[in-house]
Amino acid sequence: MVPSDRRYTKDHEWVQVEGEVATIGITDFAQGELGDIVYVEPPETGKTVAAGDVLGTIESVKAVSELYAPVGGTVLEANAALAQAPETVNRDPHGAGWICKLKIASRAESDALLDADAYKALIG
Repeated sequence: MVPSDRRYTKDHEWVQVEGEVATIGITDFAQGELGDIVYVEPPETGKTVAAGDVLGTIESVKAVSELYAPVGGTVLEANAALAQAPETVNRDPHGAGWICKLKIASRAESDALLDADAYKALIG
């Protein structure tokens, strides 16, 4: 499952840009590789990040993985529901399992990321 309405990183994050707001999460492929997700540490609201910076962490029964910012910007909101139900990322990684929203610094950064076809080729 690779929705065509967003862009992707080689680190398996996705970003969906609407206006100046980028919603960020991990891909279905990534959640499958991680296994059962037991904890999500999202970024703090107001934090400014550059593309490639660590946004937070995702802990599964297998490992702890860092979540990287696919684009630069300022954190507007973290998905508070994940504190009580981190498994939402497993059930709906491209929907209710989003991690955070950023006010983007540059639309060009998201345009430079992988489109759905390129991401499908990456994951084989």
